[in-house]
Amino acid sequence: MKEEFPKLYEKIKARAAKGRWEADGAMWVEADCNLTSGESLTRQILLGSKFIKDEFGKDVEYLWLPDVFGYSWALPQILKKAGIDMFMTTKISWNQYNRMPHDTFKWKGIDGSEVLTHFITTPEPWNEPGSWFYTYNGKLMPKTVKGTWDAYSEKHMNNDLLITYGFGDGGGVNRDMLEQRRRIDRIPGLPNLKTSTAAEYFRNLKKTVETTDQYVHTWDGELYLEYHRGTYTSQAYNKRMNRKMELLYRRAEWLTVMEALQERSLDAARQEDLTAGWKHILTNQFHDIIPGSSIHEVYEDSKRDYLYIEGVGKEVENKAYDALVEEKENVYTVFNGSGWCMGQIAAVPETRQGIYKDGAGNVLASQNADGVTYVQIPSVPSMGTQKIVFEETGALETDAGFTIHGREIETPFYSIALNHYGQITRLYDKTYKREVLPAGERANVLQMFEDKPLDNDAWDIDIFYQEKMREITELTKFEVTECGALQMTVHMEWSYMNTVIAQDMILYSTGRRIDFKTNVDYHEKHQLLKAAFPVDIRSTYGTYDVQYGNVRRPNHWNTSWDQARFESVAHRWADLSERNYGVSVLNDCKYGHDIKDNIIRISLIKAATHPDHLQDQGNHEFTYALLPHCGDFVEGNVVKEAYALNDPMQIVKGESRISYDSFLSFDNEQVELDAVKKSEDGKYIVIRFHEFAGSKQSVTMKLGFTFRSWAECDLRERPIAQWENGKEICMELHPYEIKTVLIDMM
Repeated sequence: MKEEFPKLYEKIKARAAKGRWEADGAMWVEADCNLTSGESLTRQILLGSKFIKDEFGKDVEYLWLPDVFGYSWALPQILKKAGIDMFMTTKISWNQYNRMPHDTFKWKGIDGSEVLTHFITTPEPWNEPGSWFYTYNGKLMPKTVKGTWDAYSEKHMNNDLLITYGFGDGGGVNRDMLEQRRRIDRIPGLPNLKTSTAAEYFRNLKKTVETTDQYVHTWDGELYLEYHRGTYTSQAYNKRMNRKMELLYRRAEWLTVMEALQERSLDAARQEDLTAGWKHILTNQFHDIIPGSSIHEVYEDSKRDYLYIEGVGKEVENKAYDALVEEKENVYTVFNGSGWCMGQIAAVPETRQGIYKDGAGNVLASQNADGVTYVQIPSVPSMGTQKIVFEETGALETDAGFTIHGREIETPFYSIALNHYGQITRLYDKTYKREVLPAGERANVLQMFEDKPLDNDAWDIDIFYQEKMREITELTKFEVTECGALQMTVHMEWSYMNTVIAQDMILYSTGRRIDFKTNVDYHEKHQLLKAAFPVDIRSTYGTYDVQYGNVRRPNHWNTSWDQARFESVAHRWADLSERNYGVSVLNDCKYGHDIKDNIIRISLIKAATHPDHLQDQGNHEFTYALLPHCGDFVEGNVVKEAYALNDPMQIVKGESRISYDSFLSFDNEQVELDAVKKSEDGKYIVIRFHEFAGSKQSVTMKLGFTFRSWAECDLRERPIAQWENGKEICMELHPYEIKTVLIDMM
């Protein structure tokens, strides 16, 4: 509006200045809260609230998400740490099986933070008695006004309710509605009906809750919407690009800060360019774009948008590499963007006969492959670099780390057997002397389900989808394409109806992960593709990666609430563990999962025909991985492995100019680094991290460069504590707590 209709925008600002147009709601757009990362949710509020403040001179007071398809358990903490303590939605009333028990309550987040939450209870005029499907597109009629009051569950505590009226998704209030409001307000026996603002309503509601002597309920957990479960999977390209761009911008922000340190001026950090790109990332997280529930033309537009987003991120990243690395023959610099000191197999983009050594002269294990050389990098400092040097020699004899006899494979970690369908029939963990699969079961089973929901084609997966399933068993190719000192690749291809699936099963000699790098040429409709992994684990819950932490969900159907979660969202991993052993399924761009009893499944492709008749037709690229591990997800280093799968170390030709090995380091392995960036006002370096193990932690952060002082800040980059001096930054973290720090370089 500001850019394309500036005259109209100025009229809106004039109305807002007179109090006739309400500017609030906190986020850049009404964002999906299932699929967006924790950092994206933070940027939604950071940039959304900044825009409202800059343009309208107003501090945001509440989060307004009427039509979003579920609400992450991380949201209360994000809101509290952004100075917002009120939240409204309507969509949760669309639950398929269970009505939420309360409409005004305190919502407790993953870390224990609480925000006042209110659900609108306005019925549609055609709702039957007892229906709990409410709307934010309220019609002002006696039936709907009284229905709002009748449906509300906290009458004992609060007598003032909110109706949002008008033609939503296509218009606003008209004269008839305004006249209806005046008349209803005068009808005896109906609730009084007054005009107000959302901000005024929430201020009054907050005061009512604070002063009441009645019980106020607390909901401790995520707000799972029992509906629209297909949005975790529909329009896979957008979900892949969102994940990749979130990670690209995370890396580019860190690199451009290091570039600025090299030039001794924070002004050189190109955060302004990245913030412009972030605004496009955030726009495409709108709750009908990234969920996959928009028309075809939207996804044509978003593809062009992602080209722009990627171009900006890559340009900033490459410029930073040019500043940080100087040309030097046969020397490479490995960049580790994680907050942990890690080793990894990295790919040098060339194949020459010779050896690679680290900076200390130690020979590194390597393996030539098609167009690249895999090099085992034993240890790269957190947010730091490692030098490797190539020396040309004759061909070296190296022992393969694997043996294969037919379809039986031995690795340093596993004994694996596959059947003539390409499915895993045995997976024995040599390290822990344990069969990973139950007797007689098969893993990495590609399953195709009939997917014909009762309504809302792209939005929904209905529970009866499980009644019609076919296994993909027509294996057309099975060959070993790589087998060396570091890794082995088994290439398999399947044919199914009009679809071809090509997959590389990648095994490592130095790591426990089993990767399934997959390319699908998909041409089915109303069919849902999943990969299934039955595991020999007994547990009553699975653990799922979510924003700034993880959540346990039941893997049984004891109650209707449990059964309703037959499809759930996870970000980088989902885990099923006993006390001393577990199995995780990782991914690099998928979100839909289900864990029932001892079977972990990941949803790969969903092909609806409405509202996009061409949804998910054509090429798909993704990787998922199996990770058997000791202990639970913490002891098994699942978070680190998932990070490595999603954001592998980068190799740049040349030698580092950086004077320090590590930009920053933590003394605690259970802390994950989320962001390093220049602050939006250009004055400070911002560092954000969180505790992921669910336990109270002490952490000391050391920076590899000199700085003047530091202070804790909120998620909107405003200091909330005194500035402190000292080379080390020591903090206490509650379970799953987010911490953000400002670094003053002046």
